[in-house]
Amino acid sequence: RERIAFPDWAYKPESSPGSRQIQLWHFILELLQKEEYNSVIAWQGDYGEFVIKDPDEVARQWGLRKCKPHMNYDKLSRALRYYYNKRILHKTKGKRFTYKFNFSKVVLVNYPLLDMANSPFFLAQNHFNGRDTVFEGDSGGGRF
Repeated sequence: RERIAFPDWAYKPESSPGSRQIQLWHFILELLQKEEYNSVIAWQGDYGEFVIKDPDEVARQWGLRKCKPHMNYDKLSRALRYYYNKRILHKTKGKRFTYKFNFSKVVLVNYPLLDMANSPFFLAQNHFNGRDTVFEGDSGGGRF
């Protein structure tokens, strides 16, 4: 079974199980890395694309991590939409519970001084995609 690898900078292992400082996108990456959650959330399709197979369980796990027992998928999906404007991830059109990370944007958000044009990861991602990554709603100026 093929697993998608992503850069070390994109994955922050749990510093402490009760840590409330983690961002949702880091938490999603944590779940995607753990085999025991493959029935709940998994990579699929294009590079960076993942599907939430059990939205209620992902929301429950996020609620446990953030000490918010009333967390549900509606609240979690609202939090995911926050990342659309930042272009860290976006919803995959026409696929339910399916999202796609923009790892090159994640690098720029977390490492603004990194030269992405010459980054081996960026070059590999564009080679993998076979084209520039363009997000829904972009008018041509939002290519990465």
